[in-house]
Amino acid sequence: MNIEQIVKRAMSDVAELSDCQLIETIEPDTLLLQSGLDSLGYAMLVAQLEEELGIDPFTELAIKVYPATFAEFVAIYTQGLELQND
Repeated sequence: MNIEQIVKRAMSDVAELSDCQLIETIEPDTLLLQSGLDSLGYAMLVAQLEEELGIDPFTELAIKVYPATFAEFVAIYTQGLELQND
């Protein structure tokens, strides 16, 4: 499973737990604010991904600007995993 699939599955899990409704199709250019998760959902998503992947790229990479699109969100996790494997 690639990182994009992992994030989409985690988003679906969090949406179910937090009683949010994700949009039907999440594309690379989907704005995170329009995906269906609220701010609590994104906090839960980051926590779930940290547990699953063993990284919190927002802390480890000192991200100053939160990603706006799904592709940007995935890219941050991809970068964090690459640094972890170096």
